[in-house]
Amino acid sequence: MQSLDTCVFILAFIISPYLCHSVGTNTIYNVINYGAKGDGRSDDSQAFLRAWQSTCGAQGAATLLIPPNRVFLVSSLILKGPCSAAIQIQLRGKIVAPAKDAWVGGYKYTWILISNINGLTIEGNGGLLDGDGSTWWACKNCPRPAVLSFQSCNRLSVSYLNIINSPRAHIGINQCQGAIFSNINIHAPGDDCIAITGSSSYINVTGIDCGPGHGISIGSLGRNYDTIQEVHVQNCKFTSTTNGARIKTFAGGSGYAKRITFEEITLIQARNPIIIDQFYVGEDDLTNGEVQVSDVTFRGFRGTCTYDQAIDLSCGPLGCFNIILDQNNIVSSQPGKQAYCSCKNAHGSVRSSVPNCPCLVP
Repeated sequence: MQSLDTCVFILAFIISPYLCHSVGTNTIYNVINYGAKGDGRSDDSQAFLRAWQSTCGAQGAATLLIPPNRVFLVSSLILKGPCSAAIQIQLRGKIVAPAKDAWVGGYKYTWILISNINGLTIEGNGGLLDGDGSTWWACKNCPRPAVLSFQSCNRLSVSYLNIINSPRAHIGINQCQGAIFSNINIHAPGDDCIAITGSSSYINVTGIDCGPGHGISIGSLGRNYDTIQEVHVQNCKFTSTTNGARIKTFAGGSGYAKRITFEEITLIQARNPIIIDQFYVGEDDLTNGEVQVSDVTFRGFRGTCTYDQAIDLSCGPLGCFNIILDQNNIVSSQPGKQAYCSCKNAHGSVRSSVPNCPCLVP
């Protein structure tokens, strides 16, 4: 995502008692009271912005409420901070994006952008974001927007959110520290369930049910100088995915990916359960170096693969180091086929794993 210039405006206004109400010390700002129709046809963007200005400017704890049993049509929306106090967004209704041909404005990198807000809490509570992606998917070269993006939001908490039909990514997280996402339900065809890209560290991914799609990916890395470290993926399930646990880098790239663990993974007919691909794009472009991959553990994988190649460790000429395969049991779902492991310039060790990986160099 391109860098964003954030301006802070000091607004003076009087809050009408009819626009909000208080529950204890928490003031609730309902978008309906700011002019939102919620009929699925009227553009409610300006009503959302007016409600947001009141919520963000409140001196005490405040909640932006998108009420249930309504459908809100919203164009590209930017909710900026910093805010005066702790903010919560309660999404109980349905928010829908305009179709591609009705998209207004030049900013098409994300539909809803939330930036520079610390301590923000978003609770879905049965609400839904619908990106109307089907009107975008055929246009492969269009600057398609993500549904929901967070920029520079520290101590962020997002839970019980339902998102469908994104034109591109469903959720983007950029320059956020201490962000927690839980009980998120995402539905759309194809691509990575989770992609952890450059400049990411101390990432924990737990309890993801993924499929179909491309599994959980580290990368792609190496277009620029990219770094990833301290990633822990555990207790996840891949069902009919193209890949399971994948690290993908560009040939000729630079940077590193290290201290990464995938463990306790259930596989149900995954095509490529374990894969390191350092030739993701540009197999012949090896003269400018490569992303250094090291200290990667694949532990406790259980289940089936649709092809007989269960493990593919394709490292660049400089090699991947300290790759550990520990107590895995992956078998082919095809009768009579025996799963196997392949390696290229991969260094590491194997402990009690099926298939065995004798090509892994100590």
